[in-house]
Amino acid sequence: MTTSTPSGPPKSTAREYFESIVIAVILALFVRTWCFQAFKIPTGSMENNLLIGDHLVVNKFLFAPAAFEKALLPIRSFRRGDVVVFKSPEDPERDFIKRVIGLPGETLELRHKKIFINGAALEEPYVHYLLPPRPDGEMTAFDKRETYGPVNVPQGHLFVMGDNRDNSQDSRYWGFLPQSYVKGRAVMVYWSFESDAADYERPGLEQLLAGLTGFVTKTRWGRLGQQIQ
Repeated sequence: MTTSTPSGPPKSTAREYFESIVIAVILALFVRTWCFQAFKIPTGSMENNLLIGDHLVVNKFLFAPAAFEKALLPIRSFRRGDVVVFKSPEDPERDFIKRVIGLPGETLELRHKKIFINGAALEEPYVHYLLPPRPDGEMTAFDKRETYGPVNVPQGHLFVMGDNRDNSQDSRYWGFLPQSYVKGRAVMVYWSFESDAADYERPGLEQLLAGLTGFVTKTRWGRLGQQIQ
């Protein structure tokens, strides 16, 4: 009777744990790089749909530009109304979140805070105004919050705007967004913490402690799992 001998010494428990952790980290980095990413809302430019302190899941492969990705993944073109996370055209180190309003080849105009696409008024149930639009017969100031365009959206670009129209730095101020700058589409709120912009300006440790002590009392439980429309 013969017995087989192991090819090497048995792995220690510590080594098995270490290898499991390494594999988990690699998988997490792969998912973060190619599939999904977390993003938190630091400003009120998308109120009242997205609030300061909302933490979002961003689908990164929906608009993937590479040919092999398009062949393998459920990728589609940009659509009006998509809420997208993108690199700021003015500072690519910063990420912004806005809604796609104008698509390539379209003519866009803002009159009395109302958007017109190719001459037709756009219905926007998601829009929030700090001040209501003025009556159509009343003259408006040359203010980009009220009057803009008409402009033609170039190929390969998008015109994006915040839902909080009177408090959003968007395409009205810095121009068209290159599609290549888009990181992904925001799909869901996975956590929401009642906060304000000042909380994100605290040092890292203070921000962490504030988050731990207020987890229960400041979490907006009703927003967890909310789909982004």
